[in-house]
Amino acid sequence: MRIGELSKRTGVSIRMLRYYEEQGLLQPNRTEAGYRIYADADVERVGKIRCMISSALPSHLVGPVLQAMDGQECAYPVSAEDCPPLMEMLDAQLATINTRIEDLVTSRDQLIRFMADLRARFSCVNG
Repeated sequence: MRIGELSKRTGVSIRMLRYYEEQGLLQPNRTEAGYRIYADADVERVGKIRCMISSALPSHLVGPVLQAMDGQECAYPVSAEDCPPLMEMLDAQLATINTRIEDLVTSRDQLIRFMADLRARFSCVNG
């Protein structure tokens, strides 16, 4: 399939599909005229890429994670004795996300208290 059909089937813009290719995340075949030709498996691969990116996985880790999932040798070592191990990098990313979640929960709780204080104040004035 050509890039336009892949775009329609995945909901990903042509521009973004080209970006994925530039990043080495997609590797379409080319016709003699230079047109990109994608396999049916690329539809699923684009879905995995989108899922990882929407999960706040940095783009520089998407490729190695895809490679590890596909059983290929990946850009970042996976074993514990290698450095820097992919799992440690993913653990660090998870810790960063957890910290952001904690910060957002704190901010939400503070906003709830602020709003409750304002509601109490306004109900006394208007009430």
